[in-house]
Amino acid sequence: MTYDKFPTQQVPGFTAVAGWPAVVTRLQALIEAAQSSASDAASDAASTVPPTTAPAAAPRRVVVAIACYPGVDQAELARALGGLGAELVAADDCFVSDAAYQALIAPFLTDDRVFGIMNTLTLNQVLDPEKTAALRARIAASAAPVTVVYGVGASLVCDADVLVYCDLPRWEIQQRYQAGGANWKTANGDGDQLRKVKQGYFVEWRLADRLKATLLPHVDAVIDTTIEGAPRLVSGAGLRAGLALLARRPFRLKPYFAPGVWGGQWMREHFALDGDVPNYAWAFDGVPEENSLLLDFGGVTLELPALDLVMAHPERLLGVRVASRFGAEFPIRFDFLDTMGGQNLSLQVHPRTQYIKDHYGMAYTQDESYYIMAAKPGAKVYLGLKNGADPAAMVAALAAADAGGPAFDAEAYVAQWPVHPHDHFLIPAGTVHCSGQDTVVLEVSATPYLFTYKLWDWGRLGLDGRPRPVHIADGAQNIAWDRREDAVNANLINQVTVEQDDLNVKKETTGLAKQEFIQTTRYWLKTRAGAVVAENDSVHMGNVVEGSGAIVSSSADAFAPYRVHYGETFIVPAAAGDFRLTPLDESCAVLVACVRE
Repeated sequence: MTYDKFPTQQVPGFTAVAGWPAVVTRLQALIEAAQSSASDAASDAASTVPPTTAPAAAPRRVVVAIACYPGVDQAELARALGGLGAELVAADDCFVSDAAYQALIAPFLTDDRVFGIMNTLTLNQVLDPEKTAALRARIAASAAPVTVVYGVGASLVCDADVLVYCDLPRWEIQQRYQAGGANWKTANGDGDQLRKVKQGYFVEWRLADRLKATLLPHVDAVIDTTIEGAPRLVSGAGLRAGLALLARRPFRLKPYFAPGVWGGQWMREHFALDGDVPNYAWAFDGVPEENSLLLDFGGVTLELPALDLVMAHPERLLGVRVASRFGAEFPIRFDFLDTMGGQNLSLQVHPRTQYIKDHYGMAYTQDESYYIMAAKPGAKVYLGLKNGADPAAMVAALAAADAGGPAFDAEAYVAQWPVHPHDHFLIPAGTVHCSGQDTVVLEVSATPYLFTYKLWDWGRLGLDGRPRPVHIADGAQNIAWDRREDAVNANLINQVTVEQDDLNVKKETTGLAKQEFIQTTRYWLKTRAGAVVAENDSVHMGNVVEGSGAIVSSSADAFAPYRVHYGETFIVPAAAGDFRLTPLDESCAVLVACVRE
């Protein structure tokens, strides 16, 4: 078997439906159930009143709230809801004007194309009190037997008898931005893609997630709106059962692949990707903030944000120890960087912890590492500074190059290291780094994935034809100038400690650096006996970095064995307990990451 691009988890005991006609039929059934429940309650109340004084039963009115994640196509939704024969009300009309909203979020956006400040708002703070009161009065006075309030924040502006959530993964939202979609309450459909993503990341996704986390435990149904024109609906109970199932067994996320100016060809060959795309720079299959879960309910598959699982079961998924530190945030990410037949990545540095707190309101920074999956002879990684590099001269040369002067001479200032498969380069924040061409990197990092200061981009344009943003001033303030060749060689390259080496397994600690909270361990599985990985009150994320694959099984028979293949990233929740890795062949290696104690 080969790399699975659509890893799907079956959820027994529940069925879902697909297509707007079937979705509307399910919604109608929920409405009728609410009417029936209310009628039964009214009948019970009437039975306690003497027959001669019992009032005539009034028709039962039902209010349905269909809350939407920003980016859901509300026009498509409204057209479909017309089939209910209900009064439709747009919840978005209850918010402040677009201009007032822009003024409210402006302090969090800044003038930078990439970086903003993490907002502290809730959707309640964006509501207009007068508009909301008017809507509530309208609903109360309506003679319609069914009123459907739909849109962002629908649950906030009415007292719903039926609660439904329309969900949408962040990656799909970004594709819609690329196709001309706008941010919520923002007329920027033809605007800069980077600024759209920035507004989503720092503002509207956070606003929506804060509300969604309170709704998922109570929703009567969830509608997956990922594929336009092809919705899928499952009951709230089905969703919660699926999330509870994944919180105690291994699973994978739906991967996505993206081209880039420096992208290569290795993933196309190894993962059987579309040949019409010029290259593939990134593969993300271990980033719960952006990746999706594929859940199969009776043969109908829903694609839902993996963040739904993190929100629903942070302690089961992450472990009590890890959740107490990070809350409902998944702290580890795996992704691939492919420059095989491509170009160098940008020369870059990540902000240090205090800087990211002070400037962006983030709790932790993007410490990371490069694990080498493949490399051609002569390939290299840029990591750290040359022993004799002068900071002032380097910053001046970077600024001159960015201003259109001579190209930056990276070889004069930045140390270069030859790379080979299974080398592991540790990159704590503040370390200047760059993967060179003809290399495939499994990037293991902390999750704040947006925070990269490009120092030099080799004088090229992005795929959009525009210069990619460079942040020399910020970068210079974060460069660890003492991380030079000698220190890098001694502390950041192949820091391997052998913990076990016997007939069954060779277990090696490979990092990360002491400044980083992630611990990585490589297991060379020599025989079918495999190796046991201790739960350690932490979620584990792994990838098969050598061989055809492995079986992940429970040491206590707590879950069914789970098969993973070369290059596939998998997650084992803390609640799954200790697990065993068993090779599918005799040349298997698995890299596993967790949050160190």
